[in-house]
Amino acid sequence: MPKIFITNKSDHPQKFYCHGFNNNQDLVVKPNSKSTLTAPNHQNSGAIIAVHDGHEGEQAEITFNGFGGNDFIDMSNIVGAGGNMTIQQEGEPSTRKGDPLFMQNLRKAWKKASPATRDGLKGSIFTNKEGKVVRMGPIKEHPKLESFVRSFADGKTYIGVGAWNGSPGVKTDNDQSSAGKGTKNAVITYSDGDASPGHPDDKTAHRAPMEQVRMVESFEAAEAHQPENHNGEVGIDLHNKSNKPCRYFFYDNYWNGNGTAGANFDNPLKSIQLAPKASKFVPLKKSFKGRVQRGTKIPATWVEFQCQAANDGWAHGDISLQQGCDGAATIQGTDGAPHGSGLIGGFTKDVITHAPAAAKVKREDGVVCLASTMGNWMAGPNEAAAEWLFKEVGQKKAYIKGGSGTDIISSKNRRFDVCFY
Repeated sequence: MPKIFITNKSDHPQKFYCHGFNNNQDLVVKPNSKSTLTAPNHQNSGAIIAVHDGHEGEQAEITFNGFGGNDFIDMSNIVGAGGNMTIQQEGEPSTRKGDPLFMQNLRKAWKKASPATRDGLKGSIFTNKEGKVVRMGPIKEHPKLESFVRSFADGKTYIGVGAWNGSPGVKTDNDQSSAGKGTKNAVITYSDGDASPGHPDDKTAHRAPMEQVRMVESFEAAEAHQPENHNGEVGIDLHNKSNKPCRYFFYDNYWNGNGTAGANFDNPLKSIQLAPKASKFVPLKKSFKGRVQRGTKIPATWVEFQCQAANDGWAHGDISLQQGCDGAATIQGTDGAPHGSGLIGGFTKDVITHAPAAAKVKREDGVVCLASTMGNWMAGPNEAAAEWLFKEVGQKKAYIKGGSGTDIISSKNRRFDVCFY
């Protein structure tokens, strides 16, 4: 079972509210001490919230064993601050979230703020008798506070509400919910000084914000510098079976493990525009392991595949509805073998129009979709969507929940027919 290690590097006891962990009982960690909590083996979400004079402050948000078997962790200052806190997976410093010097940076920004700025932040910044900032109120209740905090902490912690309830949020906030590397122990460090894990004087820099989305390569541009694919050996025959033009985006996983993967939500490799009823071969490198989907938003239907597996050299793929469904899709091998063209993964029917209202969400681009059955940074698992998809599609044709029971489509010639309806 994964554990949560909470270290208090300050010289005073620190109280934490525990939501979803520790039987929802408060926890007080002694000065310069560490406490350990144990989480269930199955998917579990919650938050560890630092408390300052009875007010909620910085909070570490955790989902163990989430989508793809990965943890999702982040730091949030939406409800306030009074100290410094970071969180990361044990042994994985690249997963660290949070500003280890948040309060120091807040004080510097406050000191430099103009009288007009300070006046606009009345009721949200609290100082002691000497004028030193000791606490910050909830950002969500003070709109002007959000831009002020972004001036020094953007990309290090959740500042706005993120993508939620139809709002796209701010990218630097959404990036805080990037997947970890499988399921591991969580390391939370609290301090009035530097909250970097390790030595009390450790000045390890906060991890760099996730790389900004690079310009998406068009199919035509990518083709010019991928000569190994010109023979048509590796890739997919992509078909737009709908009556509307559509651009399809290819995402290579950030990393791949034994039955797990680091899903890529923000850095597409290439894209291709297809007219209604049009088709085109899309070349890909043999190392590609990821997905293709309509557009760049979620919820979306994912056609997941790898071009060349390490164990047998074949291509393997499937359809996944775990991050939602924006329409039907199928995948089929092109090698003529029973395991390939004799087997089709996915479905062709419209499962959205007549779905129950509770299963549907309106995506930020206005498209009505079925919600995620596994949950993500926008919302938890939608049981109505899962129940509907089990009935209308079934786990054998597409992943709806869990990582088993779904047909894996294989192709010895490392090439698939992929159709979007």
